[in-house]
Amino acid sequence: MTPPKAPFPNDSVGIGSPPAGHLCLKILKSRADFLRAARARRVVMPAFVLQYRPRDDGDLIRVGFTCSKKVGNAVARNRAKRRLREIARLVLPTLGTPGVDYVLIGRAKVTAQRPFEDLLDDLRDAVARAT
Repeated sequence: MTPPKAPFPNDSVGIGSPPAGHLCLKILKSRADFLRAARARRVVMPAFVLQYRPRDDGDLIRVGFTCSKKVGNAVARNRAKRRLREIARLVLPTLGTPGVDYVLIGRAKVTAQRPFEDLLDDLRDAVARAT
């Protein structure tokens, strides 16, 4: 007799959280996309800055992440980006607008240390202001 399958692969606990690479989110990678987002509108929050730019093409939500050296050394920057990726994975599929590029920019000494629930609330508020 085989054990019951978890709702998602590699989810041994069976909590039912969405997979890390959610289908409706696409990661921005090209410099040109980041530069276009930098010229667009922005919402400043305590833990990060959210830049957003509507597009005419596609129905995907595209998201990018960046942290400058002001955030700290490589360990601090990576920690801040991991936290930004996780809040985007949890919030943007439900509250984000399809056809919009979002770029989350980490802030020095705040993004990596702010309580996670506050980060989630900040992103919810920022997306609400953006729409």
